[in-house]
Amino acid sequence: MTPSTTAARRALVTGASTGIGAATVRLLAAHGWEVVATARRVERLAALAAETGCQWVAADLQEQGDIDHLAERVLDGGRLDAVVNNAGGALGADLVADGKVEEWLTMYERNALAALRVSQAFLPALRERGGDLLFLTSTAAHGTYPGGGGYVAAKHAERVIATTLRQELVGEPVRVIEVAPGMVATEEFALNRFHGDRARAEAVYAGVAAPLVAEDVAECVVWALERPSHVNIDCLVVRPRAQATNTLVARG
Repeated sequence: MTPSTTAARRALVTGASTGIGAATVRLLAAHGWEVVATARRVERLAALAAETGCQWVAADLQEQGDIDHLAERVLDGGRLDAVVNNAGGALGADLVADGKVEEWLTMYERNALAALRVSQAFLPALRERGGDLLFLTSTAAHGTYPGGGGYVAAKHAERVIATTLRQELVGEPVRVIEVAPGMVATEEFALNRFHGDRARAEAVYAGVAAPLVAEDVAECVVWALERPSHVNIDCLVVRPRAQATNTLVARG
């Protein structure tokens, strides 16, 4: 599909207040999509709407009541063609032996269960009229690394939701797409992971000539959504050229 053929299509993007989510909202809007953005931070959503013309609904995806309200608002607004499950994030980089159970639980809630709840809320409409479920996972969903156990476990779980759904929905008019980025330098991901420690956050990207940025991943998301309806991008893994694996990164 070309941008000109998608003018009537409508998408929901979760985790839209920052990073990849916000970049995806911007690019979809630029391609003529109607976009509904959701996240917890009202002021950021309002600013994004003023910039892009998107609609927005504030929601905490760890709360089923918020998701029910989100689904009601979005589906009352007309046809929905795509759901981009982008919300998530990492907390901490402890070894498994020292991992904080409450952080593991929060990561599972924000990554796997948020995607599950959102998908369940919108699947009936997508199955009835056709559409796309896109899961923004991570290369952490495909391999592990020391200090990443909690995030890796949560992202593996999210990936399994997508791969299982694809089998369960085969023959129905719903595409299940996974986009799995590697190292992406965004304003908040590493900062949140290290609880506001900016020095540790900046060290993640130190010496890397060109990590991915949010706009790189947004282009992959929009490209996958704009393929002809019979083409399913099962899984697109995207890394910067400087990164060969989760742990092997060229640094200058």
